[in-house]
Amino acid sequence: LVVCLAANLGGRTLVGRGDRILGRIPAGRAIYRGLKQVFETLFSGKGSSFRRVGLVEFPSPGMWSVVLISQEPSVDVARSLPGQEVHISVFLPCAPNPTTGFFFYVPKSKVIEVDMSTEDAATLIMSCGVVQPGSNGDPAKKAQALAGMANAARIANTSLQPEPAKVE
Repeated sequence: LVVCLAANLGGRTLVGRGDRILGRIPAGRAIYRGLKQVFETLFSGKGSSFRRVGLVEFPSPGMWSVVLISQEPSVDVARSLPGQEVHISVFLPCAPNPTTGFFFYVPKSKVIEVDMSTEDAATLIMSCGVVQPGSNGDPAKKAQALAGMANAARIANTSLQPEPAKVE
């Protein structure tokens, strides 16, 4: 019992210190706080929101996007939606930043529920599909693929920068 209490107190202290340090970094503060809020909401065991993963046909027919399924709309919203079909609310996170995305109501029949955890869905989205859930591949290869993706993004970003004016 004493060991459990000490570990819990020590762990909370360590996490609290790390939280304060990351909260003080000027450039990363906004990103850290946003990601922290999203992940606390998505992955907390509380509530029924975003406990299921699905696919919806978006942005055009034949193209499927991973969505996090929330719940049915409130009575007032449901009454305003067209048709007699039951709708559910879904969140379509953007890759690679899941703090942005689209929230919309879609007919329940248009959502294909997938046997995937929200954690696996978040990994799939943030890796832009590089890390596939359920793949038991070599972790070093996954890390190398993610590093290559980050390097390609860096190169693409620097190639978009305008060249400095030449002074003669």
